[in-house]
Amino acid sequence: MPTQTENLNVLAFDHMPSPDEVKARVPLTERAAAAVVAGRKAVMDILDRKDPRVFVVVGPCSIHDPVAGLDYARRLKALADEVSDVLLLVMRVYFEKPRTSTGWKGYINDPFMDDSFRIDVGMERARKFLLDVCELGLPTATEALDPIAPQYYGDLIAWTAIGARTSESQTHREMASGLSTPVGFKNATDGDLEVAINAIISAGSPHSFLGINSQGQSAVTRTRGNRYGHVVLRGGGGRPNYDTVSVSLAEQALAKAKLAKNIVVDCSHANSWKKPEYQPLVMKDVMHQIREGNQSIVGLMIESNIEAGNQPIPADLSQLKYGCSVTDACVDWATTEDMIRKSAAVLRDVLPKRERRA
Repeated sequence: MPTQTENLNVLAFDHMPSPDEVKARVPLTERAAAAVVAGRKAVMDILDRKDPRVFVVVGPCSIHDPVAGLDYARRLKALADEVSDVLLLVMRVYFEKPRTSTGWKGYINDPFMDDSFRIDVGMERARKFLLDVCELGLPTATEALDPIAPQYYGDLIAWTAIGARTSESQTHREMASGLSTPVGFKNATDGDLEVAINAIISAGSPHSFLGINSQGQSAVTRTRGNRYGHVVLRGGGGRPNYDTVSVSLAEQALAKAKLAKNIVVDCSHANSWKKPEYQPLVMKDVMHQIREGNQSIVGLMIESNIEAGNQPIPADLSQLKYGCSVTDACVDWATTEDMIRKSAAVLRDVLPKRERRA
């Protein structure tokens, strides 16, 4: 036998059900499909300036408890209906967490939160959770981190984010070019906007790359390009970038690249110095910009949960506080309602003046 030269650091290859197998266990329903299609169309119409509303991606930093997550979704659906004339609310449903070094990688990777990494279980449960949210008639948003994962649940997503750590990744740009949703690219963690702009250009072009098909087989994936890429300002490099000067500079950079001036502002992360109590101040400032005539800001992101703050993952999971984040700290539900309602009130008489296209 020849000397072994591959898989030297691989312990095992555990079986993973194919996307078709998981979808057969958790099939798409007509009601859920209608919510997905309606959500995507609404976001696309906002980006195309056919709809003057602003979309708001709001929800937990990450999903770890599907019971509390669905509780949050029901509350958000009621609020979404209340402000639907002004704001399009899309629930933030994040299952994968990028890590600078180590830490819990999210519900798909470790659904039991015990380092057992039952990805097969996590993927099916994640799909079931998305289905339940869509069944409520609420569109969902997520971050695409693993390039294979969208094959398992992409049919239930209305808006996708590419994070600050992955906007520069060729793999994620290629993946975004084939996604069925609008895609927001965040600026880099150091605040660099050019990374996101280059990502939009790249994802808007056709690509061919190695992936898997719905049967789980290796395949050459060929895409047509995604024309609904846009930038997400999340701050970075020790400063926020939601202010009027930063937004104006982003508009100029997009115009120079001959891209649509579509900007989403992330109220969290570096824009709030990772302090959730500052998120309402960021949103208030952005609403003021729109009220004063800004035409480029089309959306916002908020990290929100039932309870404020965050918590470490205890050894005894029964000690977890209900509805409280185990990753980034969030604003609580009462604050979320107040932020959304006040923003809707500020914009209600302004929207008729926003730029529209036939």
